[in-house]
This record gives sequence, C-alpha cells and structure tokens, in this order.
Amino acid sequence: MSSSVFVMTPVRFLLAAVAVGFGAGVLRADDPPVVPPNKGGGELDLTQFPGQVVDEVIVPVPSEIFAVLDKLGDPDWKAQVAVAGRPGFTERTDVALLLGATVADGFIGVQAEDRKTVENIGREVLALATALGLREDVLKHCQAIDDAAKGSKWEAVRSELDATQATVRAKMESMRDGALAECVSVGGWLRGTEVATNVIMKAYSGERAEVLLQPDLADYFNDALEEMLTRARNAEKLKAIADGVARLREIMQSGDDTLSEKAVREMHGITAALVKSITTKG
Repeated sequence: MSSSVFVMTPVRFLLAAVAVGFGAGVLRADDPPVVPPNKGGGELDLTQFPGQVVDEVIVPVPSEIFAVLDKLGDPDWKAQVAVAGRPGFTERTDVALLLGATVADGFIGVQAEDRKTVENIGREVLALATALGLREDVLKHCQAIDDAAKGSKWEAVRSELDATQATVRAKMESMRDGALAECVSVGGWLRGTEVATNVIMKAYSGERAEVLLQPDLADYFNDALEEMLTRARNAEKLKAIADGVARLREIMQSGDDTLSEKAVREMHGITAALVKSITTKG
C-alpha cells in the first residue's frame, strides 16, 4: 500500500504515536510542519495540530492531544504513567511495536513531569533501538533526553523524543523497512489512545471524546497490519491487533460527531488489551 498519512511530528502523541512520514511520497521528518488553515469555530479541530501530510489521514501526536485534554479538564497524568517492566523480544515487529508504545510513555512521563520515568524511558528506548540495529542513530537523542529530564527541562525532552522518533523512522525508511516504521506508529497510537480514553472516562464529555474520532487513521493502520500478515513471524499477534484496530474503526464510525461514554469505555478496553499484548510476553 502507498505510505501516505498525515503524521504529525512526534513529540506529542495520543492518537498518534510517534509520527513522522513514512514511505515514498511522504514528507521527511526534517521537513517543516504543515499547518492547515484555521477552520474557526469552537470545536476541537485536529487538523490544526502541526504535522506532516501523507495520504490525507491525520495522525495527531501525543502532546497535542494531551494538551487539548488539559484545556478541557485537569487530568491526573501521574496516574497514567506505566510502571511495569518491559519484556525482551527478538522478533523485530514485536520490538518496533514496543518501541512505539515506549516513546508514547515518554510523552506521558513529560505530561506528568515525572523525571524518574522519563530517565528510564530514555534508557529503554536506547535498548529497543539497539535491538533494531539503530543504537548509534539514537544514542545522542537518548543522552539528551536523560540530561534534560535531570534538569526538568520538559520542552527539551519533548523535542528529543520527537527527534528520536524522526531518526528511527528515517533510518527504517532508508533500510527499506517501512513495515517496521508502521509498527512503531501503531504501538504509539494504541498506547496513546489507551491513556486518552482512560483520562476521558474519568470526566466524560462529548467534547473531550471528540479527540478520539480518527476512523481514517484506524482504517490506514488496519490495512497496514493486514498487509504484514503474510510475511510476519508473529502473524497471530499482528492479526489480533489488526482485528482490534478494525473494531476501533467501527466504534468511531458508529455514531455522529461524538462518541458516547459507553463507546469510549469499549475503546479503552480494546486498546488496553492490545497494549498489554504489545508490552508483555505470552
């Protein structure tokens, strides 16, 4: 499939997951962000987030979505920080999925201003990148993440997380390994959506739930995962993720312009189960 989607530069995440253009015909990570014209009005307009255009699909990135949720309430980000250790995988698609989820956790740590978590995330990202043969490519970013976290320089951490994602995706593309780049995006998007749905459930409103409406993105990821099944060693796991993403798309398309509280809860259950499959063995 052609790799085009609207990926917003990584540093913020939620429905996004490390976002940088992937594949031929996509803007590179170092290209300037594309900001569509303001549509006006009081509704949340996801097209207003800075990003890169790829296939007319919008991939909002972490902090941007989290920033919107911040404005609509006062989320307890510390409660969303992951505390479990991460498994050691050998299959590259498993590692890429976990890398995406881990970077998403880095953004969550920044939202929570949790220095220790962010320092740990920097080390975990380096270990996962090393498993993918990308240690030298991301080493300077991970060192910068650690240094910035020690000084509680959160904007600098965000910038380095963005740079890490961009570097990983660019390297994967140069190695003609677009499937791995897709896995990174899927892992981050699912972890981000899990957290966003949890935050929204704690203080539901139709306006807050609006940030979850990304059916085109879910459709894109579902197609990408389905294409990987014929050549993946972990086809069963990828099929379960693809089926879960397909169900998320159905939920997003089942209502009007807002999602019910019940729909948000179902989305949370699906994403929590998929993230568990990505971040644990067995």
